Amino acid sequence: MSTAKEIVVDGVSYRPVAASSPIKIVILQRGWVMVGRYSRDGDDCTLTNASVIRIWGTTRGLGEIALTGPTSKTVLDKAGRVEFHVLTVVATLDAAAATWAAKL
Repeated sequence: MSTAKEIVVDGVSYRPVAASSPIKIVILQRGWVMVGRYSRDGDDCTLTNASVIRIWGTTRGLGEIALTGPTSKTVLDKAGRVEFHVLTVVATLDAAAATWAAKL
């Protein structure tokens, strides 16, 4: 993988800017449910700024907090950076970035 710091095109310098990763709720094997900024490189997946969702705190299931963010009863346990193989993923849910970003 190239780690170029800067390129010049027609006399104009350009530097790479890291794109923000999407926030996803990831259901993993053995019942782990986590939320964080999701990225994938081949078979390797990563959640940064991750939390384990210990208690959903919902009345309408996991989809409720995916769509509207954590409730006052949701319990999150900070986990930092979590790496896992793609084959351990049971399902992913896109999370509402505006409401989750402040919690991560």
